[in-house]
Amino acid sequence: MNAQENFSVNMNLKTEPTDKIDFTESSIGISYTKKLSDKNKITNTLEYSNLKIDYDLGINSAIGNPDRLNQIQNKFEISHELSNSTNLNFSITPTVNFQRNLDVNDFSLLGSFEINKKINTKTTINIGAARATVFGYPKFIPTLSLNYKINNESNALIGFPDSKISYSNNIRNKFSLTNSFNGNYYHLDTQNDLSNNATKVTLSQMTSAFEYERNVDKNWFLNFKAGYDFDKKYNLIDSDDHKVHDFNIGNGYVLGIGIKYKQ
Repeated sequence: MNAQENFSVNMNLKTEPTDKIDFTESSIGISYTKKLSDKNKITNTLEYSNLKIDYDLGINSAIGNPDRLNQIQNKFEISHELSNSTNLNFSITPTVNFQRNLDVNDFSLLGSFEINKKINTKTTINIGAARATVFGYPKFIPTLSLNYKINNESNALIGFPDSKISYSNNIRNKFSLTNSFNGNYYHLDTQNDLSNNATKVTLSQMTSAFEYERNVDKNWFLNFKAGYDFDKKYNLIDSDDHKVHDFNIGNGYVLGIGIKYKQ
């Protein structure tokens, strides 16, 4: 579970039903890590995801309800060791979020900068800033976390936007309790003739979940996730980022399964 990961491929399927709308997301990602020197390491991750949306019959279709949304993003990360106790981590993530037809206006740039400081043998603190979509649209946010190694089997990460408590009873099993603020947005096709002038859709929520990862053999891993979305929002917005329609979907549970190959 803790071996150095140089190359990996993962596929995931996640469903998030609510009272009014069901969301199903499938994704595939390829990641490659290379150590350039004793102090520098790079990681590149290319990912594609497809979000399928099923509406209840009672929802007004006149607002042009989108049923499929796509995202392609490439995250490039650089880690530089300043000293034995301090690392600098920088990432840049070009992304395109679109409905069906890809357009130059669908492009945006995300990224982050973080300082990782080892306080002692058990405690590490991370502080930085990121341009991310955790609230449903690109926005600059602070990032802060405290990573504490409880013992050889357990670890706690407390912070924003992600927190996690994990436990491994052996080298094949890993159990985690996670809490994360997460979201995304997608540009709508320009040919959509919407009376409300919507140009994008945004999704955001806070997700609390239990995850289990199983190392089924030397290179293959299975991951299972079950949790709940709080404060879940799904809105249509215009070109000035003003909300023009709120679907008022309510909260709902999350179920996910994934498979990963790494070496």
